[in-house]
Amino acid sequence: MSFPPCSQCNSEFVYQDQALLVCPECGHEWSANTESEAEEETFVRDANGNKLVEGDSATLAKDLKVKGTSEVLKVGTKITIKRIVDGDHNIDCKLAKGGDMMLKSEFVKKA
Repeated sequence: MSFPPCSQCNSEFVYQDQALLVCPECGHEWSANTESEAEEETFVRDANGNKLVEGDSATLAKDLKVKGTSEVLKVGTKITIKRIVDGDHNIDCKLAKGGDMMLKSEFVKKA
């Protein structure tokens, strides 16, 4: 299988590591997806059925207790979606309070 040369240093010694292509000379990593796969956006739906994508701002739709602590995240707390992931907690986000957290999309509303 032939891989494209590294876009950073033009090295031809590129190899694949799971879903990424890696250049051993400069350490640059990039997606191994074909262009048609890269054009497809991964998205999930919020509590109201709106499409959420990476970079969107949203707010919490209900109070959420943070597991393992006595902290409660209140309704209306602003979040920024960093990435969409597979699994039960499908939103990796940054809270307005400054912390990172994974949430279920059913508990947020698009802002």
